[in-house]
Amino acid sequence: MKKIIFATTNEGKMDEIREILKDLDIELLSLKDAGLNPDIDENGKTFEENAIIKAKTVMEMTGEMVLADDSGLEVDYLEKAPGIYSARFLGEDTPYSFKNQYILDQLANVKEKDRSARFVCVIALASPNGEVITRSGVIEGYIADKISGVNGFGYDPIFYLPEYQCTTAELPP
Repeated sequence: MKKIIFATTNEGKMDEIREILKDLDIELLSLKDAGLNPDIDENGKTFEENAIIKAKTVMEMTGEMVLADDSGLEVDYLEKAPGIYSARFLGEDTPYSFKNQYILDQLANVKEKDRSARFVCVIALASPNGEVITRSGVIEGYIADKISGVNGFGYDPIFYLPEYQCTTAELPP
């Protein structure tokens, strides 16, 4: 069984990645499971740079294979904010309920066609041999006009998918 450390303290992300990888022969450890609490300076200018920084930092600390991601919400009307600062937007300890309401307030009088947004995710896998592999994904949508749904985490209750006619927080788990 291959051991991989997932460089996150976000329990929501950890739950999602465990569900995605559950059928693979992988021992997946969170930073907490691995007894780590690194203070990683995510000083990259892109999601990819930040994912690589996290993966390489933890790999160098442990000598283990490390998976890391950087992801966030880009709202076009807000000049792609919160973007790479999604987790730290309005303060690192600010609850997402407040962050979500703040975004809704900023877009209160904005028409749907101008509320375009996307979730961006970049995954980096750093191997002890020095190899780093990255992959990225984007899902396009809109900012909803109200908070809706209980599934997921973060910005899911305000991210609307027109093809499903609901927010990502309203999708089944």
